[in-house]
Amino acid sequence: MTVSVPCNLCGSPDARLLFPNTLDGDADSGSTDRYRCTSSGYGRHHAIVRCRRCGLVYACPREGDDTVERSYEAVVDELYLEERRGRVLTFERNFRPILKLMEGISHPRLLDVGCYVGIFLEIAAGHGWEVCGVEPSLWAAEEARRRGLRVYTGTLRSVELPPASFDVVTLWDVIEHFTDPREELCRINRVLKPGGLVCIHTIDIGSLLPRILGPHWPWLMEMHLYYFSRQTMAEMLRTTGFEVIRQFTQGRYVLLDYLLAQLSAASPTLSNTLRRAARRVGVGGLPIPVNLGDLFTTLARKVEDHG
Repeated sequence: MTVSVPCNLCGSPDARLLFPNTLDGDADSGSTDRYRCTSSGYGRHHAIVRCRRCGLVYACPREGDDTVERSYEAVVDELYLEERRGRVLTFERNFRPILKLMEGISHPRLLDVGCYVGIFLEIAAGHGWEVCGVEPSLWAAEEARRRGLRVYTGTLRSVELPPASFDVVTLWDVIEHFTDPREELCRINRVLKPGGLVCIHTIDIGSLLPRILGPHWPWLMEMHLYYFSRQTMAEMLRTTGFEVIRQFTQGRYVLLDYLLAQLSAASPTLSNTLRRAARRVGVGGLPIPVNLGDLFTTLARKVEDHG
């Protein structure tokens, strides 16, 4: 059952339709496969609207909070493990701005929200940081613990963490999946030390590509509930007790084999043929830098005197 929700940023119920629901008659709608990090369900989504008051873009109506949470708990995503090298290259590069901002802090403590199998945690730990993660997928959290990482199964709502206990909290491609991102940012503010850093990487509805592609922008997906621009992200951070330091475009590295696997959404036969050919000539593991300008990172600090 779908539910209507008000704007998560300003609370207004007044929104205009941007993109109509494309899930009617879709037999796979609601499947846990649609909630995998490697899901290829591009273009399949609930109705997407824009708040008339503040401009936040979000899915409405959509699945209820409990339904979404159960879907993420049940996710199993073996394909993600095949793409490890691309993730490592991406996270190593994305970690550099955080390292620079945290220079001089001895043994920083980091929390990765929605850490999946813990690849970013491994990288931060390799730099001498004390790390832990929170992850709703039972499969992913267990994979992370199997690698020796400290990962709690659940969400910040269900896991009790001490206040003011982390120097940095990261959210890599996570905030767009939250049913209540504003409340999650309040929880993050609570566990951060005064002056602590939050790093958020997400899709950018305000960038050029979605304006050009419109309803064909591939990030319009069932699992994405919120579509931030740099402006709406900055405003939500401000209202939850943060001061934005910097916002910038960041792409990612993907292995050629993984990139070709995503073609299966359009043509499974073509995808399989190209993957076999790439593996045959030994280029399936080639990392490909991809930056279409529609992914961005925001760095912000906790405001010490936030009311």
